[in-house]
Amino acid sequence: MFSQTPAPLKLVDFVLTPDHANWNYTTGESATVTVTVLKAGVPVKNVVVSYEAGGELLAADKKDKISLAEGTGKIVLGTSVQPGFRYLKTRVTVEGKTYSGEIKLAFSPERIQPTVEQPADFAAFWDTAKAEAAKVPMDAMVTWLPEKSTGTIDVYLVQLQHTRKGQRLYGYLCKPKAPGKYPVLLEVPGAGIKPITPMVSYAERGFITLNIEIHGISPLLSAESYAGISSAFGDYYFHRADNRDQYYYKHVYLGCVRAVDYLCSLPEFDGKNVVVTGGSQGGALTMVTAALDKRVTCLAAFYPALCDLTGYLHGRAGGWPHILGNSNQQYFNKPEVLHTLAYYDVVNFARHIKAPGFYSWGYNDNTTPPTSVFAAVNSVQAPKTIIITPISGHWRFPESNEAAMEWVQQQLVRP
Repeated sequence: MFSQTPAPLKLVDFVLTPDHANWNYTTGESATVTVTVLKAGVPVKNVVVSYEAGGELLAADKKDKISLAEGTGKIVLGTSVQPGFRYLKTRVTVEGKTYSGEIKLAFSPERIQPTVEQPADFAAFWDTAKAEAAKVPMDAMVTWLPEKSTGTIDVYLVQLQHTRKGQRLYGYLCKPKAPGKYPVLLEVPGAGIKPITPMVSYAERGFITLNIEIHGISPLLSAESYAGISSAFGDYYFHRADNRDQYYYKHVYLGCVRAVDYLCSLPEFDGKNVVVTGGSQGGALTMVTAALDKRVTCLAAFYPALCDLTGYLHGRAGGWPHILGNSNQQYFNKPEVLHTLAYYDVVNFARHIKAPGFYSWGYNDNTTPPTSVFAAVNSVQAPKTIIITPISGHWRFPESNEAAMEWVQQQLVRP
């Protein structure tokens, strides 16, 4: 087997083009997608494309085939009578190899409402949890890391005690070496148990930054060590989901507040600007932190997870980690789990966000499906800037990152 660099393009690929440039339709309006099969950028003639369509992450309600004499044709995707999304999946065989494509289109997405209900004591539960966690001394342990520092930025390993004595949160602190007062920025992690790296680039833009690891594991461990630990941990996002006081994410959410405590305690903090950002699980933690901690002055959340988890119980896609998806319902569709999830669903935190926010996601995302993201962001009543790149999946363009940073810079309160 010859080794090779992975190809950045597919030899044979689909171009799926909706008849609305913004990929948005109103409920009851029919959508049509132009399908083109390309090989080396040239339409492939006389191919047969099989396809299926349906509601987002649900079983197909339409299956058929279409012959493309000149390599292109049109497929009527249909409509949705409820606000939400429909997908189109395509398959074609060219020279004995099968290739696939997918696109998802929106129907009145601004009208998507959450399915999860907010418990009457939601705010009281978290106020009590924060008060109890605040009694635990921070006991910050800070180690300068010269090998990770640069000529202009100092990098430190930080350990913070939180929620209970002996439980520690790790992270990398990056501070500009130049004397002065700086805004602080907390970056919260995506899902998984994996190494993190210092966010020197944010510090170079004039922030004191802290990016954290949420599992109590030193980020100085090797990737191999992390892989072994990850296998031993298993699916932490399901752990004790039957108990609102012991669910795994309780100490995670409170740990994010402790990270803000630490940043605001630094003598170099400007006393005015607290930013939090992240994507996927990090997008969820961004919104949760902004809701729990009113010191947060602005947030930038990308394709947040943990949104409207009960969507699957109402005939539509729910958010990551899909704890109530079809394959998981036999284990988790129970009163005690539903009770717990209501206290951790990002939708219910979104309703409490007061800080201005930047929110960005794509339509072709099957990890954090856009139906669930809209349910959460539509629930935010604070000022919000929304940047949607429909073609993106569970990733984002560099342009989206730059737009978010420019927006954050505009939110900063200057001396």
